[in-house]
Amino acid sequence: MGCSHVLSHRKVVFFVVAMAVLSLAQGALAANYEFLAAPETDLNRVYRIDRATGEIGACQYGLKEASVGVTLCYASGEGAGAQAPSEYSLVASRHEREGGVFRIDLRTGLMSICYVLNDAVVCTPQAR
Repeated sequence: MGCSHVLSHRKVVFFVVAMAVLSLAQGALAANYEFLAAPETDLNRVYRIDRATGEIGACQYGLKEASVGVTLCYASGEGAGAQAPSEYSLVASRHEREGGVFRIDLRTGLMSICYVLNDAVVCTPQAR
Protein backbone atom coordinates (compact mmCIF):
# COMPACT_ATOMS: atom_id res chain seq x y z
CA MET A 1 0.00 0.00 0.00
CA GLY A 2 2.86 2.41 0.79
CA CYS A 3 4.46 1.81 -2.61
CA SER A 4 1.27 2.51 -4.55
CA HIS A 5 0.73 5.71 -2.54
CA VAL A 6 4.22 6.95 -3.55
CA LEU A 7 3.55 6.04 -7.18
CA SER A 8 0.21 7.90 -7.09
CA HIS A 9 1.91 10.93 -5.51
CA ARG A 10 4.57 10.91 -8.26
CA LYS A 11 1.84 10.86 -10.93
CA VAL A 12 0.17 13.89 -9.34
CA VAL A 13 3.50 15.77 -9.12
CA PHE A 14 4.31 14.89 -12.73
CA PHE A 15 0.88 16.10 -13.86
CA VAL A 16 1.22 19.40 -11.97
CA VAL A 17 4.72 20.01 -13.39
CA ALA A 18 3.56 19.13 -16.93
CA MET A 19 0.64 21.55 -16.66
CA ALA A 20 2.94 24.32 -15.39
CA VAL A 21 5.36 23.80 -18.29
CA LEU A 22 2.48 23.79 -20.77
CA SER A 23 1.09 27.00 -19.27
CA LEU A 24 4.48 28.73 -19.53
CA ALA A 25 4.90 27.58 -23.13
CA GLN A 26 1.47 28.91 -24.09
CA GLY A 27 2.28 32.25 -22.42
CA ALA A 28 5.51 32.53 -24.39
CA LEU A 29 3.70 31.79 -27.66
CA ALA A 30 0.95 34.28 -26.90
CA ALA A 31 3.48 37.12 -26.57
CA ASN A 32 5.19 36.38 -29.88
CA TYR A 33 3.65 39.29 -31.83
CA GLU A 34 3.57 43.05 -31.34
CA PHE A 35 1.17 45.44 -33.06
CA LEU A 36 1.50 49.14 -33.85
CA ALA A 37 -0.72 51.59 -35.71
CA ALA A 38 0.86 53.63 -38.49
CA PRO A 39 1.48 57.20 -37.29
CA GLU A 40 -0.32 58.77 -40.28
CA THR A 41 -3.46 60.31 -38.78
CA ASP A 42 -5.80 59.47 -41.67
CA LEU A 43 -4.59 55.90 -42.28
CA ASN A 44 -6.28 52.95 -40.55
CA ARG A 45 -3.31 50.57 -40.94
CA VAL A 46 -1.86 48.37 -38.18
CA TYR A 47 1.54 46.69 -38.47
CA ARG A 48 2.35 43.30 -36.93
CA ILE A 49 5.84 42.02 -36.11
CA ASP A 50 6.99 38.58 -35.04
CA ARG A 51 9.17 39.57 -32.07
CA ALA A 52 11.55 36.62 -32.53
CA THR A 53 12.07 36.73 -36.31
CA GLY A 54 11.35 40.36 -37.22
CA GLU A 55 8.90 39.35 -39.96
CA ILE A 56 6.39 42.15 -40.61
CA GLY A 57 2.89 42.25 -42.05
CA ALA A 58 0.11 44.84 -41.99
CA CYS A 59 -3.67 45.02 -42.19
CA GLN A 60 -6.22 47.78 -42.65
CA TYR A 61 -9.96 48.24 -42.97
CA GLY A 62 -11.47 48.35 -46.43
CA LEU A 63 -14.92 49.43 -47.54
CA LYS A 64 -17.18 46.95 -49.28
CA GLU A 65 -20.53 48.03 -50.67
CA ALA A 66 -23.57 46.68 -48.79
CA SER A 67 -21.34 45.07 -46.18
CA VAL A 68 -19.61 45.81 -42.89
CA GLY A 69 -16.33 45.97 -44.83
CA VAL A 70 -13.27 43.76 -45.12
CA THR A 71 -9.89 43.38 -43.50
CA LEU A 72 -7.20 43.95 -46.13
CA CYS A 73 -3.88 42.37 -45.20
CA TYR A 74 -0.45 42.76 -46.79
CA ALA A 75 2.06 39.92 -46.71
CA SER A 76 5.77 40.33 -46.10
CA GLY A 77 7.56 41.46 -49.24
CA GLU A 78 11.15 42.51 -49.97
CA GLY A 79 13.14 42.93 -46.75
CA ALA A 80 10.09 42.34 -44.52
CA GLY A 81 10.50 38.58 -44.13
CA ALA A 82 12.19 36.77 -41.28
CA GLN A 83 15.53 38.20 -40.18
CA ALA A 84 18.26 36.67 -38.01
CA PRO A 85 16.74 35.40 -34.74
CA SER A 86 16.77 38.21 -32.17
CA GLU A 87 14.37 40.42 -30.22
CA TYR A 88 12.46 42.81 -32.50
CA SER A 89 10.05 45.64 -31.85
CA LEU A 90 8.16 48.36 -33.75
CA VAL A 91 8.47 52.12 -33.27
CA ALA A 92 6.38 54.80 -34.95
CA SER A 93 7.75 58.22 -35.78
CA ARG A 94 5.83 61.26 -34.59
CA HIS A 95 5.35 62.44 -38.16
CA GLU A 96 1.60 62.69 -38.71
CA ARG A 97 1.92 61.89 -42.43
CA GLU A 98 4.23 58.88 -42.08
CA GLY A 99 2.62 55.63 -43.20
CA GLY A 100 5.54 53.39 -42.26
CA VAL A 101 7.13 52.20 -39.03
CA PHE A 102 10.64 51.39 -37.82
CA ARG A 103 11.62 47.75 -37.22
CA ILE A 104 14.12 47.75 -34.34
CA ASP A 105 16.47 44.92 -33.36
CA LEU A 106 16.67 45.47 -29.60
CA ARG A 107 19.85 43.37 -29.24
CA THR A 108 21.96 44.90 -32.02
CA GLY A 109 20.45 48.37 -32.44
CA LEU A 110 19.88 47.82 -36.16
CA MET A 111 16.85 49.56 -37.70
CA SER A 112 14.94 49.50 -40.94
CA ILE A 113 11.91 51.38 -42.23
CA CYS A 114 8.92 49.28 -43.24
CA TYR A 115 5.88 50.39 -45.23
CA VAL A 116 3.24 49.12 -47.63
CA LEU A 117 4.25 49.30 -51.28
CA ASN A 118 1.63 48.16 -53.78
CA ASP A 119 0.40 44.85 -52.31
CA ALA A 120 3.11 43.95 -49.76
CA VAL A 121 5.01 45.26 -46.76
CA VAL A 122 8.61 46.10 -47.70
CA CYS A 123 11.54 47.16 -45.52
CA THR A 124 14.79 48.98 -46.19
CA PRO A 125 18.04 47.15 -45.39
CA GLN A 126 18.93 47.21 -41.69
CA ALA A 127 21.36 49.92 -40.62
CA ARG A 128 22.68 51.75 -37.56
